[in-house]
Amino acid sequence: MKVFVGTDLEGVAGVVTFYVQTTPGNPGYEQARKLLTWEINAAVEGLIEADVEEVIVCDGHGPGGVNYELLHPFAKLLHGRPLAPYPVRDEILRECDVCVMIGQHAMAGVPRANMNHTQSSRAIDRYTLNGKPIGEIAQFALYHGDLGLPLIFLSGDEEACREAEDLVPSITTTAVKRSLSRNCALSLSLDESHRLIRAGILTAVERHRCHPVLPLVWPGPYTLEKRFFHTDDADAAAAQRGAERVDGQTVRFRGESIRDIIYR
Repeated sequence: MKVFVGTDLEGVAGVVTFYVQTTPGNPGYEQARKLLTWEINAAVEGLIEADVEEVIVCDGHGPGGVNYELLHPFAKLLHGRPLAPYPVRDEILRECDVCVMIGQHAMAGVPRANMNHTQSSRAIDRYTLNGKPIGEIAQFALYHGDLGLPLIFLSGDEEACREAEDLVPSITTTAVKRSLSRNCALSLSLDESHRLIRAGILTAVERHRCHPVLPLVWPGPYTLEKRFFHTDDADAAAAQRGAERVDGQTVRFRGESIRDIIYR
């Protein structure tokens, strides 16, 4: 089994406050990168125990979040800004069997969810796909599901875990913090969060081998709407190929392929 690991920063235990911890140059950013990398390493240790063949880690936080020097030696890191185009990355994804997510947060607007947002926390109010609100978990699961990769495990805050379970009922999740508000949470200790991630991802692989999780696939055609906080961001989006302006803050995209539309 080859495993593709999607990562983000905001769902990590100990990372609870925007900008101070998630933006380069701010005082908590380098520590947050270490916290993420240690959680990734805990997941890799669980995957090694599950006897997987290969682990590819994708650095999914906007400006980058993985500390390369601290990364587990068994893992390979897909990184760089900007990342390679999706068709190029798809060549690597097609070599994998399953995908997982580490450090994930809930979608924008979820009450009390720590660090909730969808893509840009500064620009995006919400995403909807065929009328259903979606966040980054659905984007990841649907994109990779279209390539045949089921999402079998996710770690993050409690609300992110609930969001994943609603999308993929057979997924295994591990909550490493309890959300209290958008910039406050009750985090587990380093040792406990790492222990739970190791055990959870091992369980996920074992369950999948016995009772395979199906890739997440929603029928098309697809209508994606992005609502922005500000009209100037909507102006820029409306200038993109195939965009329709819905109102001052909302832009719509239509398509037949989920991979062509989900990250517009």
